[in-house]
This record gives sequence, C-alpha cells and structure tokens, in this order.
Amino acid sequence: MAKDFYEILGVNKNASDDEIKKAYRKLAHKYHPDKTGGDAEKFKEINSAYQVLSDKSKRGQYDQFGHGFEQRGGGQPGGGFGGFDFSGFSQGGGQGFEGFEDIFSDIFGGGGFGGGRQSARKAGRDIQIDTEINFEEMVSGAQREVTLNRRTTCDVCRGTGGEPGSKEETCPTCQGAGQVRKAVRSVFGTFSQVATCDTCAGAGKVYAQKCHKCRGEGAVKEQQTVKIDVPTGISDGQTISLQGYGEAGERGAQSGDLYVTVHVKPHPKFERKGNNVLSEEHIKYSQAVLGDKIDVQTIEGYVKMKIPSGTQSGEIFRIKGQGIPELGRRGYRGDQLVKVIVNIPKNPSRPQKKIIEELGKNGL
Repeated sequence: MAKDFYEILGVNKNASDDEIKKAYRKLAHKYHPDKTGGDAEKFKEINSAYQVLSDKSKRGQYDQFGHGFEQRGGGQPGGGFGGFDFSGFSQGGGQGFEGFEDIFSDIFGGGGFGGGRQSARKAGRDIQIDTEINFEEMVSGAQREVTLNRRTTCDVCRGTGGEPGSKEETCPTCQGAGQVRKAVRSVFGTFSQVATCDTCAGAGKVYAQKCHKCRGEGAVKEQQTVKIDVPTGISDGQTISLQGYGEAGERGAQSGDLYVTVHVKPHPKFERKGNNVLSEEHIKYSQAVLGDKIDVQTIEGYVKMKIPSGTQSGEIFRIKGQGIPELGRRGYRGDQLVKVIVNIPKNPSRPQKKIIEELGKNGL
C-alpha cells in the first residue's frame, strides 16, 4: 500500500502551503543523496509527495481520491526528470514547482539556476544553546552568563576582509560578476548551477591586500562572554532570542542570532499551571471538622490560610497574587491554588475510637 504523502512530509492534512514547504525543505536537506547520511530513495519519495501537496489542484484530487487520483487524470507525481516534474518551470522561479529554485539553492549552498547578480554575502549562522533556572528564578527572573566560541566581526578591517588602506580590485575569479557557473552532479544527472563566487563572496571586488588579522575572512574566532536576562514568568522550554549574538556574517554581512532555550527545574512542592502555582497541604481531621488557620508555604515565604469548619478532603483554596507573573504583562500575577488533604488516622487509639464512636452516635 502506498505511503500517505502527508505522513511522508510529517504534516497533518490541514497543513498550510508554508508548513508543507518548510517540512519539505527540512527533509530535503536531511536526505539529499549528495549530503552525508543522505538517502536517494527517501529523497525521491519526499519529492513525489511535495510535487502533489504543493500543487493546489493535485492536492485537492489527492485529498478526494488518494493515490488513485493519478488514474483520474491527476498526473503522475513522480513523472518528468528522474522524479521531478518541471512543467511550467522557468528561470524566474517557475510556476509548476513553486519554490524549487530557492529549495535547491539551500540544499547545494549556491545561488540558484537563474542569471543576474546576487547579493551574495551570507548572513551569519544562528547559535542555539540551553540554560537552566530553578522554580523561584522563573518567578523572579534571572541572569546567566555564557561563554561562546564564535565568529565575530574583525575589529581591524571591520568585516571587509581588506587591510585598512588597501585598494579594491576586480575579482580575478568571477571578473566582477560576483557569480561563477559550475556543474553540479546528483542522482538525477548533471546540471549547471550559478553559484556565489567563493573568492569575493559575491561582491565582485577584492582587496589588493588581505587583512592581517582575519586573513581576508572579515571575521575571527573569539571567546566572548554574553549576559542573558531571563524574564520573569518564562515557561519551561521557552526560547529567548538575542539578535546579532550569533556567528558573524561574511565580510560585514549581518550576524546571526543567539537562541537560548530555558529549562526550569522541577520543584519538590510547587507545580505550575498557566500563571497559577499548585500545591498541597495536609491537615488533621480535627482541623477539617472544627476549622483552623494554617501556615502555607508560597514562593515568597509562609502565609496564614483559613480552614473553614467542615472542610472536605480535596477542596481547593485560592491565595491571590502568589502565583507567577505573566510574561510581558506588568502588574499581573497568577494565584496559588492550595489543595487540602485531610489526614485520617489509619490505626486510631482506643480513646480516639471512643470519641469517634460518640461523634457517630450524634450524627457526625
């Protein structure tokens, strides 16, 4: 039985066009046969699924008839050149296979198939790290310092790659075009690809003398300490972004970003639910029957809480304003919800039994 196209791309049937395209890009990167760990058969399967689901007409027929839509005039999803359908494809981006040029540019790291000058300098890569805070820091906020070994913009040439005062010259490799044409081999054959010139990074110009510090790269590897402000109310697994703290871009291009995923340590007493804090308090049977005031632990210390007479085990009481601040909303804070558990003696003493028996005789 043929495998479901949505399952192949890992999306649900209500996925948007953008979600389908993103899923395809991710899988194409992973399984492309020219990459380490690639899988040619899996790659063809992914492309067959994408050709159908990226086409509104074919997708509609597939949703209605399943794989049988091919026999109803829906076309062969794997037809054309080695599993690709190039119908309607043009250098300007293509009508038959939307996004094909961009996707292959990403996979091979080049500049696509079309002509024309590319803005070439690549932005720096993003960096992703993890940090851990405790439950109390989630409520109050925290700071962390991390040391990153990353590419930073060269402070001598300011990212240009040229020695200060050195003259710019036409790139000898691309003759000023910023691009070179090269043959790319794949399981589908050999085709010509226009790629960014490695010598000038697409600028079309080079400096007569390279920067003595970065050797023309425009960036150097350096250790740098970054201070991270973790906001109050952040959730476990939430990510903070610090713009420009990723790897430096090529020759002065924009730096990437730093993404910090925050993990909150579990607390032995408290649990988070939305902006509320959940906790439990155990009370004696006499306190439940007669009522009392008990000390309840909160994030910020102990407070007195009233136990009304006749309280039942499992009842929940609210302590206002002792919860978690809402992220990005000043002045608002959740509550603490306290579940009361009534302790009933498992092995009551004889005097206790007599008292309970008397209570039972009186209808209690």
